[in-house]
Amino acid sequence: MSTITIQNLSFTYEGSYDPVFEQVSLQLDTTWKLGLIGRNGRGKTTLLNLLLGKYEYQGNISSPVPFDYFPFPVPERTGSRTAWDILEAAVPDCELWQVCRELDALQMDAALLWQPYETLSFGERTRVMLAVLFSRDNHFLLIDEPTNHLDEPARKLLGQYLRRKKGFILVSHDRRLLDDCTDHILAINRAGITLEKGNFSTWQENKQRQDSFELAQNLRLRKEISRLTSAARQSASWAGSSEKNKIGYASHHDKADSPSRDYVGEQSRRMEQRRKNLERRRQKALEEKSALLKNLETAEPLKLFPEKYHKEVLLEAKDLQISFGPRPLFPPLNFRLKQGERLVLRGSNGSGKSSLLKLFLGDSVPYTGLYSSGSGLKISYLSQDTSFLKGSLADLALARGLNLTLLLALLRKLDLERPQFEKPLEAFSAGQKKKVLIAASLCEQAHLYLWDEPLNYIDLFSRIQLEEVLLSSRPTMVLVEHDRAFTDQVGTSFLDLG
Repeated sequence: MSTITIQNLSFTYEGSYDPVFEQVSLQLDTTWKLGLIGRNGRGKTTLLNLLLGKYEYQGNISSPVPFDYFPFPVPERTGSRTAWDILEAAVPDCELWQVCRELDALQMDAALLWQPYETLSFGERTRVMLAVLFSRDNHFLLIDEPTNHLDEPARKLLGQYLRRKKGFILVSHDRRLLDDCTDHILAINRAGITLEKGNFSTWQENKQRQDSFELAQNLRLRKEISRLTSAARQSASWAGSSEKNKIGYASHHDKADSPSRDYVGEQSRRMEQRRKNLERRRQKALEEKSALLKNLETAEPLKLFPEKYHKEVLLEAKDLQISFGPRPLFPPLNFRLKQGERLVLRGSNGSGKSSLLKLFLGDSVPYTGLYSSGSGLKISYLSQDTSFLKGSLADLALARGLNLTLLLALLRKLDLERPQFEKPLEAFSAGQKKKVLIAASLCEQAHLYLWDEPLNYIDLFSRIQLEEVLLSSRPTMVLVEHDRAFTDQVGTSFLDLG
């Protein structure tokens, strides 16, 4: 058994006062299928980069095997160069026959390697990169969010493939993928890192059990501290009164009928000792309480206020097809979207889901069949693309007519720190940019919400927050999303595009 050892790891970004990691020590087996989870901005990718030796740090990291990182960089402009040319240049020591073997396990035709790289879909690029990395023997893979832009069938296939592998860290927010292929979970929490055996569901059950226990303990200790504080205060009052009596009792009362000065002194001493004991117990309870709830994820409920449309049916289609060439993107569709329904569009990449959303938005999209939408519909659209975000949050709020205070409050609930609000949007991480778009849509009062892959780069806890707000506010919505656990929770109807 080989072990990756991390000892007393500490790291702080230059110019920052808050450490990302402080005195972290871990031992990781090189055969583990390790899922790495945590809220956006907690340091998951930073940890991978530290393992790769990209940053200077304090402490020690030792590994008996070399690390590989997914996704590895490829040129932005590849022209007519084939996929194999690009991959071989990026990873020179990979062997073609081994890559072909891995592609077969991923149910991909090796002929794709001879196509121009730029013609490959995101899903195909993901799989050929993984095939290249897993073709190298005795390497430990650091796989950073491989499911972004992958459709549901591709995610399922990826989970099956990784289940047969060993020796990797997988950063993902897809609960089903983590359940499918991991045997250990490394969680970056609010106050430290925890490592547990099992998949995500096992970790989640243990986390909920621990949180419930600590909440109950916290409540018990709060009551105990209140009781001890009151009792200590009363004992202090009694002790003070006894001390006064010890000094002046005999001068005001008949000595024959009064307790002796020694007796009063002993009572005063006992009262003072009781007060000290109560204070010690109170201090111990305070120390116990301070050790609790440090890793409790307080994901505050989000708010959404959809407007009610004056008609029951908002969208309707009969034998609807969209075509950008001789062949339609999907078979004829028939549906009616009613008030309060959440319609989930399902299908592989390229099946026409985003094109259908554009039609609902009112864009010029070539279609056949019958399609109608309600007049005067107020629509809130959440794009899967975040590259257009520029300037400040205040600029965004002004351009979209949003309440800036509400926007910032929603972003705080989505776990963005206040200092982040002062940065330009270009400096935000991919997950933070997506949260900005989500918060902006939640700010908008609309009849219809169109969300196109909202969960790319979004952490698990925020996904649960979004599930809860959609279930509680019941907006009318059309949703494109490949996280099956999420769509099974929030969808009221499903439309398969093939």
